[in-house]
Amino acid sequence: MDKLRKLFDPTFFRFLAVGVVNTLVGYGVMFGLYNLAGLHAWGEAGYWISSAANYLVGSVVSFFLNKHFTFRNQEKGAGVVLRFVVNISVCWLLAYGLAQPAMGWLLGGLNLSQQLQGNLTMLAGSGLFVILNYFGQRFFAFRTK
Repeated sequence: MDKLRKLFDPTFFRFLAVGVVNTLVGYGVMFGLYNLAGLHAWGEAGYWISSAANYLVGSVVSFFLNKHFTFRNQEKGAGVVLRFVVNISVCWLLAYGLAQPAMGWLLGGLNLSQQLQGNLTMLAGSGLFVILNYFGQRFFAFRTK
């Protein structure tokens, strides 16, 4: 039980608060590009471009807010930036790479439009990303020494 308390301490709740800001910014970019800018018509390429744009923009916001507010990391230099970039990249590739075939399998027989299936898949990928990213930032990117 103590291990769970350590994982879900105030840091976790600050991470969630920052996540709300990132979600508003990132989802605006991702779903705006996919739906309003018409990238859904690009098929799989539109899926990857929209989700990547979300994480490029959201990652800049996330880096500064999580470094200073959530994890209160005082480290300076390229090392912390590099660890953050590696974490975001690995989490994004894993989350969206796993979501695509899983949601294709789950939604395959439902006769949904490509656009709706893409939206649901991006939503599932973002949920998985949040989980992976929290642990990656806490124990890798902004780890305390």
